[in-house]
Amino acid sequence: MSKNELLQYVEDQVEVKDFSDFNTGDTITVQYKIKEGDKERIQNFQGVVLQRVGSSPTETFTIRKISGNTGVERIFPIASPFIEKIIINKRGVVRRARIFYLRELRGKKARIKEKRI
Repeated sequence: MSKNELLQYVEDQVEVKDFSDFNTGDTITVQYKIKEGDKERIQNFQGVVLQRVGSSPTETFTIRKISGNTGVERIFPIASPFIEKIIINKRGVVRRARIFYLRELRGKKARIKEKRI
């Protein structure tokens, strides 16, 4: 088997859950399963989506939140079996696919305009 055939085989084995469609600039909450010893619990991570990269089984998305006075970013694979649920809190209006400029902004300047429906 060639390398491409092996990659395709592995990608076919990965089960991708169908999460509701979210885009860059949206504020979402990811409910993430955490194992501590023999116990499991669900932890929420709420923040703004900075980017979505990749396609179906290898897709990832980056979320940024401010915790205390420090910016925290986390990259989640969309096919992760530990993601329980993704909740969309706000739809944002941005003109870019990757909004890394948000990293330099503080306070009111870091706000994203909300999409009116």
